[in-house]
Amino acid sequence: MEQSTGHPEHPQPSGRRQTVLITGGAGYVGSVLVARLLALGYGVRVLDLYLYGRESLEGVRSDPRLVEIRGDIRDRDLLVETVRGCDAVIHLACISNDPSFELNPTLSRSINYDAFGPLVRASKENGIRRFIYASTASVYGVSEAEAVTEEHPLLPVTDYNRYKGLCEPLLLDEQSRDFTVVVIRPSTVCGCSPRQRFDLTVNLLTNHAVRKGRMTVFGGMQKRPNIHMEDMVDLYLRLLEEPGERIAGKVFNVGTEVYTIAEIAERVRSVVREVVPERGDIQVETVPSDDIRSYQVSSEKIARELGFRPKRSVRDAVMDLCRAFSHGSFPGSLDDSRYYNVRRMKEVRLS
Repeated sequence: MEQSTGHPEHPQPSGRRQTVLITGGAGYVGSVLVARLLALGYGVRVLDLYLYGRESLEGVRSDPRLVEIRGDIRDRDLLVETVRGCDAVIHLACISNDPSFELNPTLSRSINYDAFGPLVRASKENGIRRFIYASTASVYGVSEAEAVTEEHPLLPVTDYNRYKGLCEPLLLDEQSRDFTVVVIRPSTVCGCSPRQRFDLTVNLLTNHAVRKGRMTVFGGMQKRPNIHMEDMVDLYLRLLEEPGERIAGKVFNVGTEVYTIAEIAERVRSVVREVVPERGDIQVETVPSDDIRSYQVSSEKIARELGFRPKRSVRDAVMDLCRAFSHGSFPGSLDDSRYYNVRRMKEVRLS
């Protein structure tokens, strides 16, 4: 285990004293969430393998309220040591998305599923008051329903989806008066991050449109719900503050616009034409795909019960990415493995 903290010469600001453990805190969503938590006065503890480098937290590393622990969530002694002294856990760490999971299914199961129960138990036994689990909307697999609610059967079509779903009851069964648990099923996140990903639909298509002037759409008719990065982070912050009785033992979908992949490509093309006119016309090629996942989730429950409604759109995410490209962000975005989960995992050969 490697541990580092911010510099003690920085004064401790007034504000919240709550300390939050973010597993996967150096990742795509985690690195944005960590910065927002620190800005609001939280203490933050990050547990991460740092497979994609340490740069994602560089902008906040000097904050004395940040503690970084480089380690593996499969290490049970480390879990106990890490959760002690924290008030809440937001569990983001996993082998993320289907292609990454399929590189090594045994490894992926050990991280995504086998390590989950011990983390939950260690949290409950060591005084954690709130546990927020990032599941995934892809647990629904394939559905023709016009609005997939939280009561819809889970019909995963890949092991990644299946093990994400199997973790949910493990957590919900531990709900108690002193241990508030909540499950979130996020849509596909899009937008900018210090640990940028270009293997997610909106981000990938924008990258290709800006850098290459052409996009390849695989299939095209599969429906995908989306959520902007900043809305995703807004929700995690909200869940830390909600009264326990409003979220205890509950499952919530969260997302905004549902588009087919072909429709996403058209929205990307429209924005890139507007923001990067020098790129000229953007070509779109459609090819067959064996990815059959298609679903459109309803986020009505979280809007009705918590009043949470995303404020940003896919268009906003594409605009943000285009502006970042114009400022020189994301060098090597087409080829550098740090932006692509599968490529990096093949390089590091995690075991």
